[in-house]
Amino acid sequence: MKGTRSLIAAVALGIGIVAFVTTLPGSQAGTSVCTYYSDATHKKAVGARGTGCCGSVINWGVTSSYKVCQTIYCTDQICPN
Repeated sequence: MKGTRSLIAAVALGIGIVAFVTTLPGSQAGTSVCTYYSDATHKKAVGARGTGCCGSVINWGVTSSYKVCQTIYCTDQICPN
């Protein structure tokens, strides 16, 4: 009986911690960034566009036909207000 109570208390504590962490202002978990290259070899980056962690804007250089887009996961960051 005592073991069951301890298990229930541990589960309740775990749920409480998860609930608290999910209320913190976290970074965006699935932002996208496209890197633009000078040619099809993708060796020289000439620009980038997208949104980084915490909503920061990525916008530098020029765009081209040669691009690679990827999703960035920033789940380990807590964003400032």
